[in-house]
Amino acid sequence: MILSFTEENYLKAIFKIAEKEKKTVSTNSIARHLKTTAASVTDMVKRLAEKELIHYEKYKGVSLTLSGNKVATNLIRKHRLWEVFLVNKLRFAWHQVHDIAEELEHIEFEELISRLDAFLDFPKFDPHGDPIPNAEGKFTLRSQISLSELNVSSQGIVLGVKEHQTEFLKHLTKLNIKLGSEIKIIEITDYDLSMKILIDHKHETTISKNISQNLLMKKL
Repeated sequence: MILSFTEENYLKAIFKIAEKEKKTVSTNSIARHLKTTAASVTDMVKRLAEKELIHYEKYKGVSLTLSGNKVATNLIRKHRLWEVFLVNKLRFAWHQVHDIAEELEHIEFEELISRLDAFLDFPKFDPHGDPIPNAEGKFTLRSQISLSELNVSSQGIVLGVKEHQTEFLKHLTKLNIKLGSEIKIIEITDYDLSMKILIDHKHETTISKNISQNLLMKKL
C-alpha cells in the first residue's frame, strides 16, 4: 500500500499520542499534535479508516489497526535510526536532528534501513534516549524515573529526555547535561521545587522544576 507523507505522519502521531495518553486518541489531540484543524483531521481519519489503517468511530476517537501500527512503528524505527546516524556518525548536535530525520524517515527502501541498523551496531535507543524498535517492531523497555522524583543527596544517570524541543535541548547542552551525565541533587527549594545539582562531579547549577520533570534517570 502506497501512503502519502501526510498519511504516514498521521499514523505516527496517533501512535505517539496513544503511547503517552494510554487511551483512544481524540481528533482534537491529533489536531493539536500536528498543528492543524479539527476538520482536516476528520477528513484524514476517514480516509485512513477506509484503508483499514485505523479504527474510527465518531465521538469515540481513533486507534490504530495492526496494519496502521506496523506502519507507525516502522516510521519511528527509521526516524530514530537516522537520528543515531546523524549524531554518532555525522556529528550533528542532538537538537539539530529531528527535522532532518522527519524527512529521511519516509524513504521506502527496507534494505537501506537494515544496513543502516547493522552499520550502527543495532542501537536500542536514539540520541534522546527513546527506544528504537527492531525489525520486528519490538521496543526495548527499561526502568527510568524523572529527576523530579528523586530526593536530596540522590544520584542518577541521565537516560533520556521527555521534551525534544530545540530550545530545551540547547539549554541542556549549555548546562553540560547530556545522555550519560551523572547528576547529584544538592538541594531542593520548597517554594518552586527548583533544584541545585552537581553534574558529572564538576558542574554545579540550579535547574527549574520543568527541567527536572523532563530528565529521565537511572537511580544510582
